[in-house]
Amino acid sequence: MPEDPIAHSELAALTRRFEEVAERHDREFGIIKSDLTAVRLQIGNLDQKVEALDKKIDRNQAQIIELLTQLVGQRPDAG
Repeated sequence: MPEDPIAHSELAALTRRFEEVAERHDREFGIIKSDLTAVRLQIGNLDQKVEALDKKIDRNQAQIIELLTQLVGQRPDAG
């Protein structure tokens, strides 16, 4: 059975289009992976900042409690 030149050229065109789309998807997937890595790093940085703020709030609350405790022990007319 002889080869059909039209079918052969259509198959070649489809193959090229498939490969082009596959390459584009690979590039886009690479970009998405890169963006995801950047987002993960930013989340890690935000986690550290939130943790530092939590510690600062805890210290400030402890200081407020200490100051209020000292005030409670004082006489109102002492000054």
